[in-house]
Amino acid sequence: MRIIPVASGKGGVGKSLVAANLGVALAQVGQRVVLADLDLGASNLHLVLGHHSPHAGIGTYLNDTRSNFNDVIADTDIRGLRFIPGDTEIPGLANLRSGQLKSLVKRLLALEADTDILILDLGAGTHQSILDFFLLSGQGIVVSAPAVTAVLNAYVFLKNTVFRLMFTVFGKGTIARSYLEQIRKDGSGPQKLYIPKLLPEIKARDPAAHDKFMARLEHFHPRLIMNMIDDPKDADVAMKIRRSCSEYLDLKIEHLGVIYRDSMQDVALSSRLPIILYKPQSVLSQAIYRIADKILQSDEDKFILDEKEIDESFQEAEAEAEVDFDNKMEYVEDLLHSGALTQGDLIETVKSQQFEISKLRKESNFLKLKLSQAIAKGFTP
Repeated sequence: MRIIPVASGKGGVGKSLVAANLGVALAQVGQRVVLADLDLGASNLHLVLGHHSPHAGIGTYLNDTRSNFNDVIADTDIRGLRFIPGDTEIPGLANLRSGQLKSLVKRLLALEADTDILILDLGAGTHQSILDFFLLSGQGIVVSAPAVTAVLNAYVFLKNTVFRLMFTVFGKGTIARSYLEQIRKDGSGPQKLYIPKLLPEIKARDPAAHDKFMARLEHFHPRLIMNMIDDPKDADVAMKIRRSCSEYLDLKIEHLGVIYRDSMQDVALSSRLPIILYKPQSVLSQAIYRIADKILQSDEDKFILDEKEIDESFQEAEAEAEVDFDNKMEYVEDLLHSGALTQGDLIETVKSQQFEISKLRKESNFLKLKLSQAIAKGFTP
């Protein structure tokens, strides 16, 4: 069973849209797919999927782990796709206890007998349980958007995941674990530490733990999807995440592709249909199908990628951004000519994008101010 966790550093980047539509696309080609809503405390995947409001979900099971987990797995109208709803009405559900986490992971892994692909729609942020779910696979997907804050949070998510992996590998009582905990007590949290600088110190103190971590890190290469882009140049932002991961985390990431912002997604959502069912010919839908093909064509047992393969994944994503932009323009023209998209709709779309641009400028100016203040105080990366 292939496990595909889908995560993001912050909300509002279309993570659930990607997870739901990817699940549909994979089921359509004959894969037995289970889509689990693990955005506990803020579950809304059923809305994107067009599924009826769930009467029972993961919270139902977690309240009584002796109950039958299969009772919360629902069939959908899409052949080959099953759905596990989350819960939004149970206080504290987002913060799972260790026993609850282990029990839930055990039940999810037990689905292997009749499941080809398990997609986990994780919550936004870097809570420990979210990181643990993401680490169930070496090939998890991080969804970002071109906005400065989204890119920053995607990197922070990956950084916290690497440090979570490190703490997991270094067992209690080991010299490496004690060293890390001492650094944390001294006030140097993960945000101030860089893996390439840290590893030599760990190797000198605990060579066995160092080698064990490096073996795990070699088999961990997350994949990136850049969502909600408006222009081919937006795809270049992915390189910033790649460079930061390489320089500060010693981590190689692969680019799965880009997805353009599409106003038809809102129409599909109000129609209670995933967009690849509502408008399979749309640019957004075609991007989802392309990403699904890449996942199926990839070797799930091959975790170690060379630089050439990584370079090719980023070059391919840039080329796809150019092609999709041309297709998007043709698609808008077709909608205008057919009457499906009025001039008023187009004007509203432009206004919306202008608002987004204004918001991004404010975010950029705010971050520049913070950076200049940090530099003035003598901060160095």
